[in-house]
Amino acid sequence: MLSIPVSTVPRDFPTFDQLIAPTIRALRALGGSAAIEELDEKVAEPLGLSDEILSYRRERASRNEVPYRSAWARTHLRIDGAVERTARGVWALTPRGRDMTDAELAGLPARVRRTHANSRAVRPERNDVEDDATAEQSWKEQLLAVLLSLPADSFERLGQRILRESGFTKVEVTGRAGDGGIDGVGVLRIQLISFHVLFQCKRYRETVGASAIRDFRGAMVGRADKGRFITTGRFTADARREATRDGAPPVELIDCEELCDLLRQLRIGVTIEIVEQVAVQPDILGAI
Repeated sequence: MLSIPVSTVPRDFPTFDQLIAPTIRALRALGGSAAIEELDEKVAEPLGLSDEILSYRRERASRNEVPYRSAWARTHLRIDGAVERTARGVWALTPRGRDMTDAELAGLPARVRRTHANSRAVRPERNDVEDDATAEQSWKEQLLAVLLSLPADSFERLGQRILRESGFTKVEVTGRAGDGGIDGVGVLRIQLISFHVLFQCKRYRETVGASAIRDFRGAMVGRADKGRFITTGRFTADARREATRDGAPPVELIDCEELCDLLRQLRIGVTIEIVEQVAVQPDILGAI
């Protein structure tokens, strides 16, 4: 049976069952597909979750609890055939998900558990295969543990490497004391336009609030067109609103989830192993 580890969490915390219907509705509202970050934000909107709930994270977990449970909700929807995940990590509705009624959504958790239990009974050799949400959590936890153990200057150089691999030029690590937390600078050229970008790299276990974004932006004034804030922590909802505030230089936020996904995409410290699977075809053998 699919299950979520139990630990002490704040009161009024949504269960993954309660996130299933909002996930479908969020995907519909977003045009039928979404990246994980925008999907998590859209799912949380109608639930009216407090900052305490949104920022809560279990000890030693790589992500906050709401995104973790949302991952389980997506996994259940995928098993039921309502959503699918593309090679680039985008989640999309299937025809079944687009047409699913509220009554069908309400019965989905129990239906998926029965399907999962039956599949294990038929194929016991696959009992050791981790669920998508658990497998993703595992490698990200391992990666974040390594990142948190890096010296500060090594993490700054990692930020420099990420910018270079992402197409930036003239990337330098500054990291001078009294520089408002600015760790480096780079130039992003898009056709005939160049943008000067300042970046900050912080190895945080806790959440990053709006004040940190305001301080970073204050150090940017008159020095750059954009900012990039990279952290192993999580940004609060207020921090994300501050980063995109009208009339202020934009700050791109990269939290623990996005950092892990970015390192995977750029293949920096992460490799993807493809396991060969052998399937027997008795119909072909019987026809010989």
